[in-house]
Order: sequence, then C-alpha cells, then structure tokens
Amino acid sequence: MHNTMASGDIDGLASAVIGAAIEVHRTLGPGFLESVYEESLCYELELRSIPFQRQPKISVIYKGRNAGDGRMDLLVDSKLMVELKSVDALASVHTAQLLSYLRAGSYQAGLLFNFNVKLLKEGGIKRLLYGPRLTSDPPPNKSS
Repeated sequence: MHNTMASGDIDGLASAVIGAAIEVHRTLGPGFLESVYEESLCYELELRSIPFQRQPKISVIYKGRNAGDGRMDLLVDSKLMVELKSVDALASVHTAQLLSYLRAGSYQAGLLFNFNVKLLKEGGIKRLLYGPRLTSDPPPNKSS
C-alpha cells in the first residue's frame, strides 16, 4: 500500500517535480507534442537525480478481477503520479483520468501538467490528492 508517506515528503517531491517542469516549459515554451515534453521532463528529472519510472503500467481491478491496464506518464519516486498534457485547456476528463489512476494504484498524490500555456505556473499545473475524501488544490483562505 502506498498510503504511508508523510505530507512534507510528498510536498517536497511535488515541488521538485514542478520546478523541473517549469524549467522544461521555460526552455521549450508551448506548442509541442506531449511526447516532447515527456522526454524533456524525464531528462530534467535525471539531471536533478529525481528517481522516476516512465509509462508504468497500472492495473484496473474490478471486483477482484483485472479489467485491463492503463499507463500513467510518470511515477516519481514510487509515490507521485504525473500526467502530462499539451492541450488548449485542461478538461474535467483529464482530472478524472488522474484521479482514477490514483485510486487504481492506491497512490495519494498526483500532478497534472498542461504545457500548452503561456506560463506553466499560471494555469498549467494542477495538484491532486486522493484519500478518504477527494481534494484538489486547497481552497483559498477566507477572511472574515
């Protein structure tokens, strides 16, 4: 089971991966195919000595039986799922895909990147958490 990580550990890892993705986007900019960003992000993770698996298989179990397999883009340090897109805008189906993979693999955290934006840090990054209750980016602080 993958649900025993400390939140600081996953936050630090997520920050490191986001930094690598921002470097890739800063260097390449928008407009390339997803596969170009995947290859570049893998190289950037290697340069930063961040362990990852590329295109690992994830089995989908239905009532105890394997119903098929999917492939996530990256699994970083055996605990953080990363999905890459290069689309006009992230759609709810992209979030649903990552949440489904998180659930199927019993992982707690994932990152969804859309490299087809002007600035990656402005709308191209989505952090997702999966646990007893589904959450995505924390709600903004409400002031009285």
